[in-house]
Amino acid sequence: MSRIAALTCLSVLFLFALLGLGASGPPVDLLQQAGAAFAERFEPARMEDAISYYEEALSIVPVQSEGFVLGRLSQCYYELTTFSPGNTPDDKDLFEKGKEYGLRSLRLNHDFARLENDDFKEAVSYVTDPAALLWTANNWGALFSYDPLLGMIDVGKVKALYERGIEIAEDYWGGSFHNALGAMLVTLPSFLGGSVEEGRSHLERAIEISPDYLENHVVYAQYWGFTYDLFGRISGIRDPDLIERELDFVLSAQIGDWPFWNREAKKEAEALLKVKEGFEDEG
Repeated sequence: MSRIAALTCLSVLFLFALLGLGASGPPVDLLQQAGAAFAERFEPARMEDAISYYEEALSIVPVQSEGFVLGRLSQCYYELTTFSPGNTPDDKDLFEKGKEYGLRSLRLNHDFARLENDDFKEAVSYVTDPAALLWTANNWGALFSYDPLLGMIDVGKVKALYERGIEIAEDYWGGSFHNALGAMLVTLPSFLGGSVEEGRSHLERAIEISPDYLENHVVYAQYWGFTYDLFGRISGIRDPDLIERELDFVLSAQIGDWPFWNREAKKEAEALLKVKEGFEDEG
């Protein structure tokens, strides 16, 4: 091959690299396919498709799209665990992947990356991406059930992520920062920063923000309707009428604008009603 021909070939390859073109097509096409699969991710196969497309896109999207893709991957890995029986070793692996994608997204903020190891709360104060905050925190918090000691060490970091999310975008994802922080505060012992009443106010604020996001009603029923022991396990019933009211609302509501999480909320509502019945049968 002549030097001119070789240079021409290299120029074409360089142009394709700049455009993000490859065997699988440009990033715009991949993101469109990922978005279509994401919208239908209540079907397990489509969730897998979404993850595959986003992971493929991650290596070729421009820098300004990297945070979006990392956030979606963190979210999808967290959500993928809803298709399992719960608390399995495979779930732990998924939460780990989701956490790592979330941290990568957070580290796109140079101030966060600079301060993360020295002062995590200060580092978080520079983050302005609600998706990175929420899904990192959700995955990280879910891992505490596999390692309670890790939970005692890192709970303050997860709490800081939720609190920062409320500061910058309390209505993100149907008020999920409030329902997640509320659940955490209700179940945490006071020596780790828990507060039952403060937790309740966050749970109720989530419903005020987005009453059509049915997960808010499920979380309210789950964490205020029931009582918890020091290990975060359901120990009894606090408010049976609230449980019935909130879960009946969920089961009778339309799927609406939250096709994945409202379907999940209905499944969770049915499971919680069985838990309630179990306690009532024992009593």
